[in-house]
Amino acid sequence: MQERLVIFVDSVHPILEERLTQAGFVCQRHFKTTIEELRKFLPRAYGLVIRSRFTIDESFLANCAQLKFIARSGSGLENIDQQACQKRQILLYNSPEGNRNAVAEHALGMLLNLLNKLNKADKEVRSGIWNREQNRGEELDGKTLGIIGYGNNGAAFAKKLRGFDVKVLAHDKYKTGFGDHFVQECTLEAIHQQADVISFHIPQNKETKYFFNEDFLSQMQKPFYLLNLSRGKIVNTAALVKGLDNGQIKGAGLDVLEYEQKSFESFFDQELPTAFQSLIQRDNICFSPHVGGWTSESYVKLSSVLADKILADENA
Repeated sequence: MQERLVIFVDSVHPILEERLTQAGFVCQRHFKTTIEELRKFLPRAYGLVIRSRFTIDESFLANCAQLKFIARSGSGLENIDQQACQKRQILLYNSPEGNRNAVAEHALGMLLNLLNKLNKADKEVRSGIWNREQNRGEELDGKTLGIIGYGNNGAAFAKKLRGFDVKVLAHDKYKTGFGDHFVQECTLEAIHQQADVISFHIPQNKETKYFFNEDFLSQMQKPFYLLNLSRGKIVNTAALVKGLDNGQIKGAGLDVLEYEQKSFESFFDQELPTAFQSLIQRDNICFSPHVGGWTSESYVKLSSVLADKILADENA
């Protein structure tokens, strides 16, 4: 029987390696191996496990003569040439089911933070300022929330909102028939007209890059809060700043930024973009470092979901 070598390019929860090994796969860890060094192992690879360290393009796949699958821990596949994989009959697995609950809870936390001005209030109290009136909050009750993208994460966020007395609108260009007692399927125009809160849960591709821009902003009929827990380049930062400046946007929760690269740690070592400098000076912005889907529980789930999918196909 052919050796089924699975190369782990990025670290994931060890349960994936454990389950694959139990099923007869040979697993190798190459968490710090450079792409040049990795090329000598690729011709034998049956599977790859990645997060986002490398771009999987034609030149990468040219070395993968025996590759049968790529498993991406997480949801986004923008770093993988999907057409090239399809041409080579390489299966693609991702695991959005593994962190959808984490993303949904994070989105809700960001929204409640913004409505109740918790960042500002916390900072002031730590500085000895006891200003109750300036920190008067808003209630979520009675608001209309517009969810754009009703996949795993969008649907999970809608589920978290069921305990609040809110109207939830959801728009998905590629999905219909999902409306129920809690969620009203709608057009994008309906969200423009009614939403008090907009939350993005869409993948990044040619259609969605800068989906939120000045044109989108100009169509909004009410002041609103914006949440982005999808991909950074969904939201044009300059348009966001414009909306904040003119009062159309009341606040924003950003787990992702359009400036993100594969490694974001060095971003703060350079001169910061003007729009970003504007954001970090505002009290009505809630940031997190792309950790919306990173919980102790989702760390396990992401790998478990991948194991389930890979083994199901192998045993079919």
